[in-house]
Amino acid sequence: MSEATAPADPAPAARPAESAPLQLLRVSADEAARLDGAALGGLAWGAAATPSAPGLVARLLAPAAPVVDLFSAGAPDSGRFGPVHWRDDGHWLYGWLDLPDAVADLTDASWQAYRDLFEVLDARGRPPLVKVWNFLPRINDDGGGLERYRQFNVGRFRAFSEAGFDAFEGAPAACALGPHEGTLAIRFLASRGAVRPLDNPRQVAPYRYSQRFGPRSPNFSRAALADAGDGRLAFFVSGTASIVGERSVHEGDVRAQLAETLRNLDALCEQARAHGAAAVSPADLDCVVYLRHPEDLAVVKAAFEAAVGPDSVAARGAVYVEADVCRRELLVEIEGHALLAGALRR
Repeated sequence: MSEATAPADPAPAARPAESAPLQLLRVSADEAARLDGAALGGLAWGAAATPSAPGLVARLLAPAAPVVDLFSAGAPDSGRFGPVHWRDDGHWLYGWLDLPDAVADLTDASWQAYRDLFEVLDARGRPPLVKVWNFLPRINDDGGGLERYRQFNVGRFRAFSEAGFDAFEGAPAACALGPHEGTLAIRFLASRGAVRPLDNPRQVAPYRYSQRFGPRSPNFSRAALADAGDGRLAFFVSGTASIVGERSVHEGDVRAQLAETLRNLDALCEQARAHGAAAVSPADLDCVVYLRHPEDLAVVKAAFEAAVGPDSVAARGAVYVEADVCRRELLVEIEGHALLAGALRR
């Protein structure tokens, strides 16, 4: 792999015919280290960082051993632009950045982070974003009269608009969580193939929220499907919580919030099937379950496993992480991904 201080090759070719199809792997830290040279990147849960999957400062609650969600395809090229590191196999592009978080207001910091991210995408041929993971320490704190998550949304929206990327119907899947320490950390996956953002008919699209949730709506879609090669689709589910319409429901009841979240996951799986996935349910997802209160782990884990089936992919492989959710009243959020048989339908 090559390494550069700025994006190389402003217009890379589409994925060569011999490139390997995408793999989404949930592996141990040792396995991630072994596979790192051929990986695009990933998310490290617990003390499991590798060069392509730098650690996230969010407390891993379960399982006991560190886990890495590793994304792998063809042999990647690599580079760096400012704070953004990237790996690119000609079809898929994965990137990551971690910024100091010494400022009280996240508006400018998030705008700068996304501006740098879009500079990389522009230089690599402008592949559409599929999924973005955002980690904002103290996400629910107020600063200058506006909650930090809402500050983040203002800066993110400005960057999308200035870069000419669609902040509405074409917005990527995404999540935004609040670890209790660390820096502003962003991870992203883009694809030069067909991508279909999905929304949930049970919920208002986030980019259509009313101004009661801040001066700028959070510009993301509820999920996304992307062509993964070999007659498969990559299904990425955004952070999903107990929201109906645009309203949080079941305040103070973590069991009821989990049940509502699972209903929303069911609805997103139905959308995936409607757009080309042969079959998928929440039980098929590699999930990350974020808990505001770690003492809820036993209750949520038992209820989640009972709902999806104790022997399902979701139950056996779920990762549970302590993190605040984008709304103070929300106690649990689930995101996930899966590779599915199917072909994308518009």
